[in-house]
Amino acid sequence: MQRVPPSALGFRPQKDIVYNKLLPYADKLDAESNEILGRIKGNLSRAVLLREVWPGALFWTRKLSTYMRLYGRKFSKEDHVLFIKLLYELVTIPRLEISMMQGLSRLLINLLKKRELLSRDDLQLPWRPLYELQERILYSKTEHLGLNWFPNSPRPRSSSKLVMIKLFQRCSVECVLKTLVKSCRPYFLESATQEMLEEWRPLLCPFDVTMQRAISYFELFLPTTLPPELHHKGFRLWFDELMSLWMSVQNLPGWEVHLVNLFARLANDNIGYIDWDPYIPKIFTRILRSLNLPVGTSQMFVPRYITNAYDIGHVVLWVSSLLGGPSKQAQAQLSGLFLSITSFFHPSNHGRWLMKLMKLLQRLPATVVRRLYRERYRKPSWLPSVPDSHKLTEHDITEFVESMMQPVLLAMFSKTGSLDAAQALQNLALLRPELVIPPLLEKTYPAMETLTEPHQLTATLSCMIGVARSLVSGGQRFAEGPTHMLPLLMRALPGVDPNDFSKCMITFQFIATFVTLVPLVDCSSALHDRTDLSEVEREMCSASAEFEDFVLQFMDRCFALIDSSTLEQTREETETEKMTHLESLVELGLSSTFSTILTQCSMDIFKVALEKVFIFATTNIFETRVSGRMVADMCRAASKCHPAESLKRFVPHCCNAINQIATNEEVLHEEELDKEFLWNLQLLSEVTRLDGEKILPYRSQLVQILQLALHLKCKQGYTLACNLLHHVLRSTALIYPTEYCSVPGGFHSPRVSQPGDDYLPIKDWGRPGDLWNLDIQWHVPCAEEISFAFYVLDLILQPELQRLQRVAQGEQDLSRDDVLQSLAIVQHCLLGAGSLLPPLKGEPLPDLVQSLVNLDETNLYTGMEYDDSRENYRDAICSVMRNLLHHILEHSEDDTKSLFSIIKIISDLLHFKGSHKHEFDSRWKSFNLVKKSMENRLHGRKQHIRALLIDRVMLQHELRKLTVEGCQYRTIHQELMKDLLRLSTSTYSQVRSRAQSVLFTALGTYNFCCRDLIPHVLNFLHPERCNVTQQQFKGALYCLLGNHSGVCLANLHDWDCVTLTWPAIVRSGLSSVMSLEKPSIVRLFDDLADKVHRQYETIGIDFSVPAECREAAMQLMVTASPPADQLPPSEEETADGLRRQQFKNTESVEKYQKLVVDLLDCISNRNMPWKFEHIAIGFLSLLLRDDHQLPAPAVLFFVKSLNHDSLLVRKVAISAVAGIMKQLKRPHKKVPVNPLKLCEGKQQSGMMAGDRPDNQWLQYQSSSLPRTQQDWESCKFVEKTHWGYYSWPRKLMLYAPPVEQPKQNLNREEMTEREQIVYDHFSDPLFVNQLMEFLSLEDRKGKDKFSPRRFCLFKGLFRNFSDAFLPVLRPHMERLVVDSHESKQRCVAEIISGLIRGCKHWSYAKVEALWELLCPLLRTALSNITIETYADWGTCIATACESRDPRKLHWLFEMLMESPVNGEGGSFVDACRLYVLQGGLAQQEWRVPELLHRLLQYLEPKLTQVYKNVRERIGSVLTYIFMIDVNLPLTQPTTSPRISHFTERIMLRLKPLMEGEEEIQNHVVEENEVGVQDERTQAIKLLKTVLKWLIASAGRSFSTAVPEQLQLLPLLFKIAPVENDDSYDELKRDAKTCLSLMSQGLLYPEQIPLVLGALQEIAGSSSWHARYTVLTYLQIMVFYNLFTFMSNHMAVVAARGLVLRLLEDEQLEVREMAATTLSGFLQCNFLSMDTPMQAHFEALCKTRLPKKRKRELGSAVDTVPPADLVRRHAGVLGLSACILSSPYDVPGWMPQLLMDVSAHLNDTQPIEMTVKKTLSHFRRTHHDNWKEHKQQFTDDQLLLLTDLLVSPCYYA
Repeated sequence: MQRVPPSALGFRPQKDIVYNKLLPYADKLDAESNEILGRIKGNLSRAVLLREVWPGALFWTRKLSTYMRLYGRKFSKEDHVLFIKLLYELVTIPRLEISMMQGLSRLLINLLKKRELLSRDDLQLPWRPLYELQERILYSKTEHLGLNWFPNSPRPRSSSKLVMIKLFQRCSVECVLKTLVKSCRPYFLESATQEMLEEWRPLLCPFDVTMQRAISYFELFLPTTLPPELHHKGFRLWFDELMSLWMSVQNLPGWEVHLVNLFARLANDNIGYIDWDPYIPKIFTRILRSLNLPVGTSQMFVPRYITNAYDIGHVVLWVSSLLGGPSKQAQAQLSGLFLSITSFFHPSNHGRWLMKLMKLLQRLPATVVRRLYRERYRKPSWLPSVPDSHKLTEHDITEFVESMMQPVLLAMFSKTGSLDAAQALQNLALLRPELVIPPLLEKTYPAMETLTEPHQLTATLSCMIGVARSLVSGGQRFAEGPTHMLPLLMRALPGVDPNDFSKCMITFQFIATFVTLVPLVDCSSALHDRTDLSEVEREMCSASAEFEDFVLQFMDRCFALIDSSTLEQTREETETEKMTHLESLVELGLSSTFSTILTQCSMDIFKVALEKVFIFATTNIFETRVSGRMVADMCRAASKCHPAESLKRFVPHCCNAINQIATNEEVLHEEELDKEFLWNLQLLSEVTRLDGEKILPYRSQLVQILQLALHLKCKQGYTLACNLLHHVLRSTALIYPTEYCSVPGGFHSPRVSQPGDDYLPIKDWGRPGDLWNLDIQWHVPCAEEISFAFYVLDLILQPELQRLQRVAQGEQDLSRDDVLQSLAIVQHCLLGAGSLLPPLKGEPLPDLVQSLVNLDETNLYTGMEYDDSRENYRDAICSVMRNLLHHILEHSEDDTKSLFSIIKIISDLLHFKGSHKHEFDSRWKSFNLVKKSMENRLHGRKQHIRALLIDRVMLQHELRKLTVEGCQYRTIHQELMKDLLRLSTSTYSQVRSRAQSVLFTALGTYNFCCRDLIPHVLNFLHPERCNVTQQQFKGALYCLLGNHSGVCLANLHDWDCVTLTWPAIVRSGLSSVMSLEKPSIVRLFDDLADKVHRQYETIGIDFSVPAECREAAMQLMVTASPPADQLPPSEEETADGLRRQQFKNTESVEKYQKLVVDLLDCISNRNMPWKFEHIAIGFLSLLLRDDHQLPAPAVLFFVKSLNHDSLLVRKVAISAVAGIMKQLKRPHKKVPVNPLKLCEGKQQSGMMAGDRPDNQWLQYQSSSLPRTQQDWESCKFVEKTHWGYYSWPRKLMLYAPPVEQPKQNLNREEMTEREQIVYDHFSDPLFVNQLMEFLSLEDRKGKDKFSPRRFCLFKGLFRNFSDAFLPVLRPHMERLVVDSHESKQRCVAEIISGLIRGCKHWSYAKVEALWELLCPLLRTALSNITIETYADWGTCIATACESRDPRKLHWLFEMLMESPVNGEGGSFVDACRLYVLQGGLAQQEWRVPELLHRLLQYLEPKLTQVYKNVRERIGSVLTYIFMIDVNLPLTQPTTSPRISHFTERIMLRLKPLMEGEEEIQNHVVEENEVGVQDERTQAIKLLKTVLKWLIASAGRSFSTAVPEQLQLLPLLFKIAPVENDDSYDELKRDAKTCLSLMSQGLLYPEQIPLVLGALQEIAGSSSWHARYTVLTYLQIMVFYNLFTFMSNHMAVVAARGLVLRLLEDEQLEVREMAATTLSGFLQCNFLSMDTPMQAHFEALCKTRLPKKRKRELGSAVDTVPPADLVRRHAGVLGLSACILSSPYDVPGWMPQLLMDVSAHLNDTQPIEMTVKKTLSHFRRTHHDNWKEHKQQFTDDQLLLLTDLLVSPCYYA
């Protein structure tokens, strides 16, 4: 079978699905796909040309995505491009509903998915429409006011469980948008990069939230796949700028992650075109830091490091792109990285960082394999290829695999499970099997022999499964691989163990995996006949003689497993008879493994196995629930492989046994049947599930059994008979492959007779299937089979239907059991023969929706020609079932079992064509799992094993059968739906819920049927109906609610439906059945309202289609191949389309207004229960929009509701009125301004950020504030804080002068109706009094916060009506501000912040008057501030200052700066004032340098505060003052205060502490101490404040001021305590925290020598505490800057010198800490154990200790000279550090060192103690794997060691 030439299609398909060509009816598909494609092109273009987005365009785009699911991209390149252009235009229609946008985007993403199909020459897309789309949706300006509901935007009233769902959906819109941009990115124009930089550079202000936005836009949009000749227009424009930005950020701000992702993508797309070498150490240091590994003993974490850590997926991508190339530097660093973190992978270590490490391990090999595939095996395409100089060489690959092996082998046994390690091994084994598999085998063989460690077995087996293919196929690299196969299989057999479930499952999986790859054929005869075999092949041949043995042993094991799981053994009598979940899993594992083994057997082995299974099955009798099912499954497996041989044994045997027992007449009427009878029936029903043709010879016997058994009295008996019926019909009626061998044509033993036949099965070990010669054996029903199937139906189904028909007409009375039995037979006939029966017939329902294009269904050919001459049983069953259903519902509604059965049959009548959706889904899932576990990602090109490929073709066939979307809704469906609705509202809840789920599925299947059904459902809720029962009412509500995945009728995004359902839901509150006493009904209404709120999204009102879309559609219409099946619309049609679209727009507006009026009607009904009033108000609040004002009655209602009695309603009203204010806002005119003219021509050349001459005019200068009307009007206010910091936008838009703005202060006559309503209410003192009462109430005590909604309300009022309401509000504000209750204070704070933000456009006079009123109020408020209210005032001022020009608010700032810390009102008020001031200044960022200087000048003398809370606050304020002093690239030195100047002044005042040597105590100073305290006490108080500042700034600033901090280091080292004890005073604790945070800081390479210098100096200090702390500091600092350190040789030498020097310290604690530090450095590979170091320690050890003299009595002084003892101890400590540095393995140098150390066991203390500790530690860590570790020692050493480790002195 070769590839089809394109002539049959008339074009070259872009990339179709190859599996379609292997279907049995492949020859018909080209014509079919051409026809469908033609219809799609014609109708889609026509719909767009006629401006019909819905239903036309959406219907046909859905068809297009189905087409792609069925045929792949089977259209010409020309069509491909046009489809993309059309969809791109549709997606970017500005006012498109979001849900439509999402659907279209998904299709567009799918069209763009395979980028190699379209090059940049074929397709170019603009980037700006996508950017506008992102802005509109993700950064919507009106969403928070409730004027725009996006699917899943956060909204009021939702419980916590929904928050999770919402997060998921919210990200679905975001994800879709992001993926869309990713897919379009390669096709952006070459000028795009420059345009993007111009657009987003002005947003780069690191202190502002816009920074995050800009960087994430860069990450998302910047194209990185330009061809090399265009690089100067691509990344070269921004690479240096962004890279240096990243290099200089030290404290992980939120946006750094986006930068990393961008660089990773850049590196991956341009391997070989960027020189990364200078950055590599820094990159790896940052990656290591981002893993957040714990180091040292007492480490503090900065919380933001954990939340903002890098995304591992991108890290891995970046690392894999850096490998290779001429310099090989990245691999060296990567090996270093793994060496330094290897010990974290050991199973005994566990922590929150582990998941990250495992992910790193799992993903890195996969990305390297992907890169290698791209370099060596991928078909060349237009994407730039990697230059040869940078491709990975063989040597690179070997080094990479070697560096990863150790961590992976450790991770196999990790606590998180071995899956990650198994995936890593699978990919590594593809690269280098000879390095990966042997160590794995060394772990696997012992694990298989131990019985005591099951976890070890499951872990090693799951890893072996991953490398199975690499092992079996051998190849040149690992030729001896296949020889391990049989030993592994034989040793795995004991794993089939009935007592350990997980072991059993993994063993099944293991055996199945290996057997799938290998034909089980005995080739040992070839040893004598063939001379041309290699050594390994001979070994394989002789081993293959054991296959038969293996199969038989496996079967014995299975039989044992089955024997131990019979019902009698595992259950008490009383328990259930169903299989438990575990048992069903074991059953599945057993049957699939056994069938795999038999499929792969040669005929000889098969016959033996068949015999064995037959004897086992027929000599025992099993119960039919558990063990019986397992045995029957084994027999089925046998009969599937070779039907003829198996049926010959089984069918006659079973039939005889059944007939013998049945000769006795009573049997047929017994309730409990004979076990033997049941078992034979079960066996027979399973054995017949195989190739239909092979059943035909036995048809008479089978039919006879069926006739006998279907009418048994015993339920168990007839159920088994029904299964038999089902299976016999299925196997004759379906299309399916009949064999799944790994080699086409099955296997046969090497034949001796023909010497010319040199076929040797061992050559096929691990061979992938060949897609073009799959040679699938299909079973396609032949005429004989079909007639047999119909014969069975005529014989069995016909009489049952007649019986049931008689029952339905009341002519015959059957017992319920008999009816149930008949229904079971009908159902199984339908299940068996479903594919032979044509679908239901009926007339399509006209006029459900109006459309100008046709909306017909598409029929797919699935290999069945329906025979119209035979009776259509589907129709027959349908009519009988409907009659029977009505009969049962009338006469015996409590016969629920029959109803269940009927519901099932209706569902199958509607949807079943031979396979079920849920079965298909689970098969698709398991297919993907198996594919993943066995695929070869390196060579790609679908090299799967044959069985998988056949499975995939079969799935393709089923997919075609199940494609039912967009079926036409016909009358027969309507009838059945009404029946289902009747069942859904019947009496019994279980019947209802089953019927509902079938109903929901059907609603999703047929086009537009919801519109037909809604009126019927709402009928039950109508308040006037009096004959509705409570059950019907509930059923109807459930129908509206829908299930979690399907349609929700209450909330279709369509005006027609919503205008019906919402008022009906509310009005149902008046229904007579409705009772709020019933909790279930109340809960239902809650869920309904909740679901509407959750799923509602603003429904469109404007459906216009822009001209660009229509042009794109026109182009698509006229292309040939295949031609569109419609002509372009005529003039009249186009005009008609335009008319209809305009009509639709006006109609939508009318429906919208009608819905609002209806809801208001419901609310005004006096009898409406409160619950429904609330629901209605909730619905009403969803109807606020930003493109259409709310009707006046609703405005009136919401304004009045501000004073409603219910708190809930008031909350909704506050949001709604804030939204209404936004609708009423009059637009203010903006004009473009050239910013460079404003700075009097002091223009800057080149890129420069920060304070420049050209942005000085933006800053706050008290000399030039606008203090008169004229200055105010001429002053150019820039409200947004980020403009001008980094660069100027191309057009700076500022507000036009006041003259051109809309008029302020309208009188009442000039207002619109809506404005008058608001004006009247808020001018009414009574209304305002009441409102203030409500707003100053407490909601939840202690939980209330400043409410942004109320702030929006007041801001809107003052913005739209300027100061009209001030006179009424003023007395209230003055009253509230004096009251110290927190709710009163909060209320006034909300009003004030709204006022300040709302006065943005007031005239100067009004603003001045306003501040005259506000300043005294704020002063009062700040002096009355309390612990409950300070946060609210802080928020108030911060909100007021946000996005406002500081020059507009100068009154506020001057007032706040008056004297923040004046001691009036105590320390607390001081701290609060600072907090409030800080809130205001922090919002202003870099534009108030003068204020910051003034504040600093004011605070400096006050730094010696006594009170802790004021100190902490000052520390925080200092952080903000110095925040602007950043060390970022291209940034001018700031004019705000600088840290260096400040530090100089501080150091002078701390001098008294630096000089003295004595301990610094915390002086607690009494309040009333008179007189000046001495300098020292002052300095200590100052130091406390400075510490608070350092701690606060560690997590907040962008860059750390290292040189300044170093000046404080000596002081901190002096204070910090050594022990871990919390009882220290504040000063010491803070010093310790501070050191911990500083040591984790990221250092620039040039800072390292400075730090080391400072540490060396301190190491010479006289305080041993300081020397000790130097070591802990050094440990953490080195690990957190590991690669930056290692790239600087001098630094390594210095650090090493420092540790060795402190090893010989006179203080014992310091020496021990030095040893620990050294051991850590060795362990993370910072230092290596080289000969000079070893020699140095050995020399130290040999220092002689003088002999102990006899002590004279009375001289208690030991006379050993301490210096010698210290040196000797240092040597021993050094050796012990080396030993402890490898806790999990024994390197070559270890044994000798152990001997050296143990020689000192009897030295004086402290040496003896050290030696003991070392030995006991060694014993503890090496105990687990002592067997392996023993091998490293010689016998003498072992003797000595054993002696030491358990010697008497060990216990002494």
